Amino acid sequence: MKDQIQLAQQDTLAIIQELLEDGSDPHALYIIEHHISSQNFDKLEKVAVEAYKLGYEATDPDEDVDDTGNFVIGFDIITESPLDAELINAQIAEIITLANQFNVNYDGWGTYFEDGSDDEFDDEANETIH
Repeated sequence: MKDQIQLAQQDTLAIIQELLEDGSDPHALYIIEHHISSQNFDKLEKVAVEAYKLGYEATDPDEDVDDTGNFVIGFDIITESPLDAELINAQIAEIITLANQFNVNYDGWGTYFEDGSDDEFDDEANETIH
């Protein structure tokens, strides 16, 4: 399991660096989505409950077909966090441990670009200055 955690963590710095190079706000809080999947809904449901007990939230499950044509169900374990590699890597370790406990797949993490604006629909922030 230690190798699995290290492998999952090795992309964290690169993801953060790419976001910052693209102009994402280094001081924003980010929605971090840890992707979980399995062919067994009951196992995923148990993971979601345990993740909630650890302070995370879970998205609704989605059905999909993987690269080999197998039916899978997936959902995201989410949290709000700064772009801090140490903090995100700690989340990865905790969630992979949980995923292994229930024999489900950890499929990595992701987040979204943040421009530093708290409200996209704020009229003053969206005014064009000439």
